[in-house]
Amino acid sequence: MSKYLSSQRDALSAPALPVSRENREPPKFQGQREPLVFFIMRLNLKAVLLVLTVAVVVITLGVYMRCAAFSFSPDFVRPLDRSARQSSSGGEATALHDIECSINQEYTVHCKRDENANEVYVPFSFLRNYFDVSGAVSTNSNEVAKFNWVHSTAKVNLPRGKYDARGVYMYFENYNVEVRDRVKCISAAEGVPVSTQWEKRGYFYPTQIAQFALSHYSKNLTEPAPRVRVLEDGDGNQMEWSTPKTSNMTRIWHHKFNTSVVQFETAPGYEGVISIALNQTLDLLLSVDLLLVTNSSSLMITVQNRDTRHNYSLHYIPADLLLSVQDTNIYYGLGGSALNKWRHITRDLHIDLQKGIMGDKRSPLKIRRSDLEVISIGFLGLGFFDNITLSTSDHLAHFYDAAEWFVHNQDPKTGGWTNPVRRSLNGFAELRPGWISAMGQGHAISVLARAYWHSGGDERYLRAAAAGLQPYRVYSRDGGVLAQFMDKFYWYEEYPTTPPSYVLNGFIYSLLGLYDLNSTAPGKIAREAGKLFAQGMHSLKKMLLLFDTGSGTSYDLRHLSLGVAPNLARWDYHATHVNQLLLLATIDSDPLIAQTAERWKGYMFGRRAKHN
Repeated sequence: MSKYLSSQRDALSAPALPVSRENREPPKFQGQREPLVFFIMRLNLKAVLLVLTVAVVVITLGVYMRCAAFSFSPDFVRPLDRSARQSSSGGEATALHDIECSINQEYTVHCKRDENANEVYVPFSFLRNYFDVSGAVSTNSNEVAKFNWVHSTAKVNLPRGKYDARGVYMYFENYNVEVRDRVKCISAAEGVPVSTQWEKRGYFYPTQIAQFALSHYSKNLTEPAPRVRVLEDGDGNQMEWSTPKTSNMTRIWHHKFNTSVVQFETAPGYEGVISIALNQTLDLLLSVDLLLVTNSSSLMITVQNRDTRHNYSLHYIPADLLLSVQDTNIYYGLGGSALNKWRHITRDLHIDLQKGIMGDKRSPLKIRRSDLEVISIGFLGLGFFDNITLSTSDHLAHFYDAAEWFVHNQDPKTGGWTNPVRRSLNGFAELRPGWISAMGQGHAISVLARAYWHSGGDERYLRAAAAGLQPYRVYSRDGGVLAQFMDKFYWYEEYPTTPPSYVLNGFIYSLLGLYDLNSTAPGKIAREAGKLFAQGMHSLKKMLLLFDTGSGTSYDLRHLSLGVAPNLARWDYHATHVNQLLLLATIDSDPLIAQTAERWKGYMFGRRAKHN
């Protein structure tokens, strides 16, 4: 004890030495353990912080859940709510619930409801018909699906420049009249389409024939030059023809044509056919100069569907026959007066085959042009031929076939091209066969004006076009196409109804015919056409806005003539109205035309006139 106390005193009496940070040592306790009081103090501090945190969370949730006056922005809450629901359900949104949608308290539609998002989903099958819109699901290259909603699938064709009466007709280079279902076939006797639009047996419809001509004229200006393969011309291009022993084929000099032609004479039956074997694809436009001597003579083309390996035979015979099908044999009549006359025949073999197959109800198949191959060309009976070619197209031949039809089928008394069928428009008196259409007259004049110019001044086309102006001066009730709105504004009727119907697109087409003739004809005829055109344009500007519904256009003005609901134009007809006005704006600077065209174009994208 005394030793211990002595040492403690020595330690206390020793002078104090400075202790550096490096030399300072922590206090040492037995077992290196903190005093119990320090441990308890630290533990209590953590507990207090934890209790405070829990309290803040509980109070916050309580305020959010119970205080009715407080809420977050819906735009902020919905994404959080959806992500929470998706997380709780493994990434998938909450299922939708069925709900019946009452449409104007008239009927119901089965819909779906998302209660959490406060949304109701209406099926597009209902919206499509209710709002007259279209839509389809598409998938991009990354397999991402997208729904495309469009108000109109019709196309607006912007003019390429000022309209030229000698050039492309509107946007008709896009037309393919002969492939339409309402075209029965292309007549082998006339070279123009036969319509079934209002009569199933088929008839010649001037408007359709003119559109056929104008489309081919326009294609000739816009498409590349065709590929032409000359098979036989009797001179420099000669083929090796297969000639049975009972048949004969010789090349003789034709003094009138100053060239060689091929004469053929075969034994009866297909065993005697004179033919050449081919394997021609794509070049399916056949052209040939042909003279048949006997009723049993014919031109026969064999084509094959390379996909199915089925062979078909196309027969062109001298008969008053439109189209007849017997198994795989398809017959076209060249007309009863076709004997002993040279004719230039132009046939689209794909169209001829397709129309024959479609006419056979047992085989309503469509064949792609690329699937066809010409196997052989043959002749039967007695006759002559020359200049056989196969090409990709021959648009001018089709155009002039139609121009000739208008020259030879014009009513000499009225100057009109009549429609040989009845036509009924709801609410109007029925049009009897023989009625004239201003649209048909205008289209025909546009064809003839171009034929007159392109041919270098063939007077036959000019005379027919000039005579076609007569119905523009005769009232509809008297057999013409002229009507008058409010006893003031002159209108050219597509359908010469009683009372007048005032169809817009047909009226504008009739004006284009007048403009074309005014631009191509000489002197007096040009002035006469120009006067009728100016009279029509004056009426159009005064009456144009009567067709504006604020969301589309009316097809006609029957709501004014008959006092009924408007006859709203389908989107394709509405697009025609827009295209016509855009074209007229290139030849008439009145801002009314261009401004109306732009507004009507906006309707096709869902724009509407403003409310009051």
